[in-house]
Amino acid sequence: MSIYLDNKKRYGAPKIRQILKSSGWLVSLKRVQRLMKKLGIRSIVHKKFKHHSSKCNDKIGENIINRDFSTTSINEKWVTDITYIYTIKDGWCYLASIMDLYTRKIIGYSFSKSMTTKLTIKALEKALENTYFNQRPNGQVIIHSDRGSQV
Repeated sequence: MSIYLDNKKRYGAPKIRQILKSSGWLVSLKRVQRLMKKLGIRSIVHKKFKHHSSKCNDKIGENIINRDFSTTSINEKWVTDITYIYTIKDGWCYLASIMDLYTRKIIGYSFSKSMTTKLTIKALEKALENTYFNQRPNGQVIIHSDRGSQV
């Protein structure tokens, strides 16, 4: 039980058996499994992330930036991306963020349990809201993304 608790409840029967074996205890994997079941302990298992299929026939916009991330003024070019964050309570969560390339600051973000178009639109709305109080875009703003499934 102490091996299980010392390793933050992450170790299952194979690793516990390996530690017991290295400590001089000759015990089978089945016995460790039976004892763990009798004690009511299970290892914490993280589900692996599965990517969604990108077999989408949606029209993809032109790549205007073409890897030129240099800017001369604020609110000229914004870049956006989604980060996958695993939480113990909710599983996979998603953080959409928008960064101004001139200031290199995050100007809008949104966090959600589901990866939908609404997540990216909310981040864009927050970016526009934040620029309203600071410095409004003069003309067109180029928004660049990796053209993921939320575009």
